[in-house]
Amino acid sequence: MAGGLDLPLLTIALLVMASFMAGWVDAVVGGGGLIQLPALLIGLPSDTPVATIAATNKLPSAMGTLTATATYLRTIRIDWTLAWPLLLMAAVGSWSGAQLTHLLPREHFTPLVLFAVVTVGLYTWLKPQLGLHSRVKHSGNDARARMAGIGAVVGVWDGFIGPGTGTFFVILLVSVIGHDFLASSALAKLANLTTNASALVAFAVTGNILWGLGLSMGAANLVGGYLGARAALTRGNGFVRKVFLVVVGALAIKLAWDTVQTYWG
Repeated sequence: MAGGLDLPLLTIALLVMASFMAGWVDAVVGGGGLIQLPALLIGLPSDTPVATIAATNKLPSAMGTLTATATYLRTIRIDWTLAWPLLLMAAVGSWSGAQLTHLLPREHFTPLVLFAVVTVGLYTWLKPQLGLHSRVKHSGNDARARMAGIGAVVGVWDGFIGPGTGTFFVILLVSVIGHDFLASSALAKLANLTTNASALVAFAVTGNILWGLGLSMGAANLVGGYLGARAALTRGNGFVRKVFLVVVGALAIKLAWDTVQTYWG
């Protein structure tokens, strides 16, 4: 029995293992949802409501992100005058994105996002020095406006579709602002924590969370998040860049598959 569902012990163990891996990947560069959410879709009974799956997914994600954020903040210095517009607009964007799920068909957005992911992935791959050193391009109100824009855009994605949120934060913070990968990962964790907490409160109110399973997976995600953040801080920007390219590749494959299934499946 896991959070009100009768699940085989092996299924629970595999879900917990997937959550640990998701926490590690998410802490390094984002994209842990590409592991955890599909695992829940496969592991839970086919008649499990989508809201329950999404809600249960958010609980371990929030726990792992909280741990990773705390680990980063002990080492990485955050410029809060630039961070607050990112966090505020990420929360607003996430809420707005959630409302869009009732108005717009999300499948039309997937090909556009796929194009953006492939473009950024190739650009990063072809620019070996990108993100290895901080080359901040903007300051003052200009920087704050761009941070707010990043928060709004990625926040909408998080509320509207979800997986890859942390990766998109890193992509934009490196390419638009000029932060290195470590600083971008730290800021991405803060922003993702904001969107996760907001969604988690909403799901808790509606009673969709499978608490037993979610907390079990959360404990594993928490450990994975801590170890992932430590690995990133210890090994540096070069290591984060390599993991980033792997995750972007996985995200591109998933989005390409979703596009094929939508239009030709």
